[in-house]
Amino acid sequence: MLQEFKTHIEKNFPFLLENSFLIAVSGGIDSVVLTHLCKDLKLDFAICHCNFQLRGVESDEDEVFVKNLAKKFKKECFTTSFDTEKYTQEQKTSIQIAARELRYNWFYELLKKTDYQSVLTAHNANDNLETFLINLARGSGLEGFTGIPPINQKSIRPLLPFSRDEIMMYAIKKRIEWREDKSNKNIKYVRNKVRHQVVPVLKEINPNLLQSFQNTLTFLNQSQDLIDEYVSEKSKEVVKKINKNYLSINITSLEKLKNHQGFLYQFLKNYGFTEWNDVTNLLSAQTGKQVFSKTHRLLKNRDQLILSPIQKDQKSEKTYHINDENSELTDPFCLSFKKTDQIKSLHKNEIVVDKDLLKFPLTIRKWEYGDYFYPLGMKGSKKISQFFKDQKLSLLDKEQVWLLTNADNKIIWVIKMRQDKRFYVNSNTSSKLLISIK
Repeated sequence: MLQEFKTHIEKNFPFLLENSFLIAVSGGIDSVVLTHLCKDLKLDFAICHCNFQLRGVESDEDEVFVKNLAKKFKKECFTTSFDTEKYTQEQKTSIQIAARELRYNWFYELLKKTDYQSVLTAHNANDNLETFLINLARGSGLEGFTGIPPINQKSIRPLLPFSRDEIMMYAIKKRIEWREDKSNKNIKYVRNKVRHQVVPVLKEINPNLLQSFQNTLTFLNQSQDLIDEYVSEKSKEVVKKINKNYLSINITSLEKLKNHQGFLYQFLKNYGFTEWNDVTNLLSAQTGKQVFSKTHRLLKNRDQLILSPIQKDQKSEKTYHINDENSELTDPFCLSFKKTDQIKSLHKNEIVVDKDLLKFPLTIRKWEYGDYFYPLGMKGSKKISQFFKDQKLSLLDKEQVWLLTNADNKIIWVIKMRQDKRFYVNSNTSSKLLISIK
C-alpha cells in the first residue's frame, strides 16, 4: 500500500512532496494510517486534532493518543476542543453537521495562522460510497453523485482510492495502533446505518461493489464535465456581468433553452441555493421578488434575474456625518467641499449650493420610504420612490443610491442623480460651495 500511496501522491498531489501541510488526526485507523504513510514517505507535515467532547473520557483519551503520536514522530501538534452539543443547539443542526462545520472552520483558521498550505483528511473509498448512498436517499443533483472531491479548497483527500479493508490490512501488517470510536457502531447516525445495514446487503448482491462504484463515479464525473461545458457555453448567451459583484440572467434568453430549469440549477448550485421551487417561481414573479441563499441573493427585475452577494457589512445600514465643509469623508466615497464661482454643476458628480443654506452636520444616508425632495428643473416636490420610478430604476439600482441631507433632514442631493432646488444658488447667493465626489 505504501508504494501505491506514493505513486498516487506523485501523480495527483505532487505539491505535497514539496509543501508542508496538516493532517487531521482523530485517532481512528484511517487518519492514523494516513499519518504513518506520510511519515514513511518523509513528507513535511504537522498534526491537528479536534476534541468534540461528545464521549466524555474517551474523547480526552483520543486527544492524549494523538499528542503522543505527534511526539513519537517529532511533529508539531495542534489541538482544540469544542462544546459541540451547545453549538448544535444554537445552530439547530445535527451533531454530525455541527462537528463538520466546527472542524473545517478551525482547520482553515489554523492554515491562516501558520505556514502550512493545506490540510489532509482520511476519507477513503468506503466513505465515498456511503456519501453517495446518503445523497441518493435524500435526493440530489448530479454533483451529489460524483463523489467526495479529492481537492476542495485547501482540503486534500489522498486516501479516496483505498478501501477500508486495505487500510485495515496495512495497519495490522505494520502493527499500527489506533483508537476505536464506539460511536461508529451506533446506527442512530445516518452514515453508520448505511455503513452497517445497507452496504453489507449491496455487497451480497455484488461482491465487487467498491470497484463497480469507482467505475460508476468515473462515468458520472465525465457526464458532469459535459454538463459544465454546456453551462459555460450557454452562459455566454444568457448571463451578463453587470460589475464585479453582480450578474444578470436574461429570462427571455434563458427560457429559449431546452431545459432552462436544469441550466438554472447547474449555474446557481455553487452560490448556495437549495430552494429550487422558489428559484424557478421567480421567472414568473413580479419585479422585486427575491430568493436568498446563505451567501447570495437572486432578485427578479423586469426581464432579468440579478445575482448578487449578501454583504456582511451592509453600508446601506449606515449613516455618515459631515460636521463642516472642511470635513474629510472617504467612506462610502470621497466627498469634497470647495468654494467656487460656478453658477451650475458641470457633470453629475457635483452640485453647486448656497453655502448659507446648509446646516451642519450634514448626513449621507440611504433613502427611506416617505422621503421627498424638490427636484431641480421640476415643479413642486416629489417622493423619492416616485422619482426612482420615473427614472426606471431597478430595486438593485435603488439600493445603490445615497442621499446628502441637511441637519434638519432636508434632502440636498440625490447623489449623482438630482439636486434639490431649495439649496440651489440664485442672484442673492453670496457664498457658493461646490460639493463633488472624487
